[in-house]
Amino acid sequence: MSSDYPDPVTDVSAVSPADLHDRLRAGEQITLLDVRDRDEFDEWHLDGPTVDAHHVPYIKFVQAQVKGGVPDLVDDLAEPITVVCGRGEASAYVASLLAEEGIEARNLTGGMDEWARLSVTETFSVPPGGTVVQYQRPSSGCLSYLVVCDGEAVVIDPLRAFADRYVDDADAHGADLKYVIDTHVHADHVSGLRDVVEATDARALLPKGAKKRGLTFAEEYDATLVEDGDEFRVGDLILTAVALPGHTTETVGYHLGEVLFAGDTVFRTSVARPDLEAGDAGAEDHARQLSRTIRDEILPLPDRTRICPAHYSTEEDPADDGTYTVTVGEVEERLGDLAGDEEAFVEFVLRDMPPRPANYEEIIATNLGKRETDPETAFELELGPNNCAATSMAD
Repeated sequence: MSSDYPDPVTDVSAVSPADLHDRLRAGEQITLLDVRDRDEFDEWHLDGPTVDAHHVPYIKFVQAQVKGGVPDLVDDLAEPITVVCGRGEASAYVASLLAEEGIEARNLTGGMDEWARLSVTETFSVPPGGTVVQYQRPSSGCLSYLVVCDGEAVVIDPLRAFADRYVDDADAHGADLKYVIDTHVHADHVSGLRDVVEATDARALLPKGAKKRGLTFAEEYDATLVEDGDEFRVGDLILTAVALPGHTTETVGYHLGEVLFAGDTVFRTSVARPDLEAGDAGAEDHARQLSRTIRDEILPLPDRTRICPAHYSTEEDPADDGTYTVTVGEVEERLGDLAGDEEAFVEFVLRDMPPRPANYEEIIATNLGKRETDPETAFELELGPNNCAATSMAD
């Protein structure tokens, strides 16, 4: 235990981030007590449809222990109480104070730091003979993919935080990584593309339009700059590039049979926000571009086409197979009249957008190669929700 906090006064139950994720996925009601400072809680905290989140700072429990009022701080909270802090140390002490008072409490091991390092996977098959692994990051809603077929593999939209895992998982599937793809210049997380390339013999595939945004490392990594219609073979599978501008001007998705890796174009319950590249001044033009992309490139696809986005919301349910994917038919149904009405679509997208992702300008600069960022700083930059979606279509 860190010297910054006292040792627990009694043994307490612990819940790992993976176990907590499984409980949340199963629909268990979780009473969450976050004991970090208020600004840390307000900036980012664990949430979800079945989470009842509360904030009481650690110092109040220290003061209450002296005065004998620990139970009063949680007298309206349903048990068991899951206590959370930054690294699982202050929360372990608070959980022990509660346990000593006969209150059922458990500590989230590793705290929000380990929650942010959690990645879980779901898989599905694509003919002929392909497997797609979807990596889900519950802390931020980021999604990335490993596609494997006949001894070859490709990673799509990798996160730097999980770069080693993609390499290890490809090896576990008996596959060599052939390509590493970024569909666009991400604004919410630090890309793992260069890390995976450096660890393997894989070739980097980047949108050609990223050069216009200031991409600096294409030549250094011998990257292929991809345009609409380019094809790349992975085993018996063929990935076909398709331009999907809107969220960013350079976005390139990839068709794989009846699967579309769409980056940040559409999600399960929303569509992309249009203001992260050109700001408020360019948001309307980007929203119009996004409307045309959805109308001309996505909705004409067969209804059963599975769209694999780069993000999901922790407030939404996954598909029946556990993946955060959506079909073209579901997107069209949710859009309704917005699908064919550009003016209404633009108004919808620009209305009530959430705050921009934390540190998005620094993250973009890192992903373009304009800024050198060490791994720990990169991890800190991307903590928090991704906020890459516009207003939800769920209702």
